[in-house]
Amino acid sequence: MRPRVPWMNETDDAILEFLSDSGAGHNYQGIANNFEDRGIDISYKTITRRIPKLREAGLVRVLPGEGRYYAITARGEAYLEGEADLRDLDEPE
Repeated sequence: MRPRVPWMNETDDAILEFLSDSGAGHNYQGIANNFEDRGIDISYKTITRRIPKLREAGLVRVLPGEGRYYAITARGEAYLEGEADLRDLDEPE
């Protein structure tokens, strides 16, 4: 069981799982396009709200280079595996 904190939701899990499974960095639109192709009902707008929170929590990072491409961090992977204790995380702004 994943130790999800109160401010996290199923959308966060879906984003982290996608980034983990893909093994690559994606921008907001790329994530939204992949979700649409897979029949996952999470909007672009929701993705643009949730990724910054996941980034601030240290679960997602911005890859270096042109544009903003996001990838999962080691802490994000540990969360997915149920090995990260996130109880110390306050809700990011």
